[in-house]
Amino acid sequence: MKGFLLKLLPVFILLEILSGAPGITQVNKKKALHKKNTPNILFIAVDDLRPELKCYGSKHILSPNIDKIAKRGFLFERAYCQQAVCSPSRTSLLTGLRPDATHIYDLFTHFRKTTPDVITLPQHFKNNGYQTQWFGKIYHAGLNDSVSWTIAGKTFENENNWRSYVLEESNIIADKNKGAGPPFEKADVQDDAYPDGKIANHGIEALKQFRTSGKPFFLALGFYKPHLPFNAPSKYWDMYNAADVKLPDHMYPPDNAPALASSGWGELRAYSGMPAKGELSKEQSINLIHGYRACISYTDAQIGRVMAALKATGLHKNTIVILWGDHGWKLGDYGQWAKHTNFEIDTRVPLLISFPGMKNKGSKTTSLVEFIDVYPSLCELAGLPKPTHLEGRSFVSLINKPSSIIKEAAFSQYPRGAKVMGYTMRTSRYRFTRWQSRDNPQEVVALELYDLQHDPKAFVNIANKPENKELITKLYKMMLDAGIGTQKT
Repeated sequence: MKGFLLKLLPVFILLEILSGAPGITQVNKKKALHKKNTPNILFIAVDDLRPELKCYGSKHILSPNIDKIAKRGFLFERAYCQQAVCSPSRTSLLTGLRPDATHIYDLFTHFRKTTPDVITLPQHFKNNGYQTQWFGKIYHAGLNDSVSWTIAGKTFENENNWRSYVLEESNIIADKNKGAGPPFEKADVQDDAYPDGKIANHGIEALKQFRTSGKPFFLALGFYKPHLPFNAPSKYWDMYNAADVKLPDHMYPPDNAPALASSGWGELRAYSGMPAKGELSKEQSINLIHGYRACISYTDAQIGRVMAALKATGLHKNTIVILWGDHGWKLGDYGQWAKHTNFEIDTRVPLLISFPGMKNKGSKTTSLVEFIDVYPSLCELAGLPKPTHLEGRSFVSLINKPSSIIKEAAFSQYPRGAKVMGYTMRTSRYRFTRWQSRDNPQEVVALELYDLQHDPKAFVNIANKPENKELITKLYKMMLDAGIGTQKT
């Protein structure tokens, strides 16, 4: 690894530190010099992808191309997002800041309104001589950040409806239901009839152009599926048999869990044919799970096309590839659907990385990492200086030594309306969640504690057991020492 990093280390001009918004320190916008072998970055984001992939042990999933990245690279078994919903999660990864630093907790507020001078991950690479370009969904829909990019991108969403149905009957239903048509669609069409196929097409063309540009690049491709609606070409549905789909074995909330720990899964309920309240039928559940799996394989195929182009251009010899899903997703787990909670299944994410000369190819680690660790890690691998505002830590040392530890806990959070914020902490053994007043952090609303060593699927909240009082005090102190949950939000 040391040899690889030294080989890739660019020659930098002197950096002047400028003050920005409160709590945000910038690196100046002058470009650093770069050598011919400065590494490229292929940055792959996948919307709503939980770690249900063959490389993560899910043998029923057909994900050969993502699995190849894992085989040639490094897999993080315990990676966590900072908030289990699209914009806050992506904002934290792309800025290197936790939600309480950006104050982004919803899908509507742009981080430039709250932290206007923060240097984003792609912006930092741009400032250091990289060509930066995006296609698909990198920042949340409608919240793109133009200063992050040297080359404009495109979302490829349907102009009339971001859900991008292709069947006439689906669009008729959608028009009658505020755009939310069926929750899934199976269509006998080519891959590029849907946005993700177009994203792959343009990503491939971009790689061909970068090959001749002579400059290092940061290419960000954000694939939409398996986000709702579960729309995919028929051939990917046909890769799975609905009769093989098994429903979760615990379709009700964890025992003793407070009501606010769960979500009402309004995201799914908005779609045509979904109940406004109550449970789904068995048939509906199976169809949705079938659709989710089809979408994984559809997106996996697009990633495979991009990776084949990377190799065909010869750029694979000098390109760092990182793949991540922005948060987890419930498929009937706890009797719920979608994300929007602090549960392990919503906060745990897939994260893989591969680069030339990598030590321990095909290895994995169970050490804890967070999305805010991606920014400093890519800086270290590319030989770039790390902006001083970053709240994460580089995980590069884990690639060298998978058994090592870079942090004792990973933190996520989720608001419940304007009055309550839930902070959750994942240690090697426990998940501890503290729901507290947003106006008065000292005011406890509810507690959750799961012993994942003895209860790996977190079925029983043991926070109320008297024998765990001392443990909760210890875990809360860890949270406070990390500066989590200490401020009004």
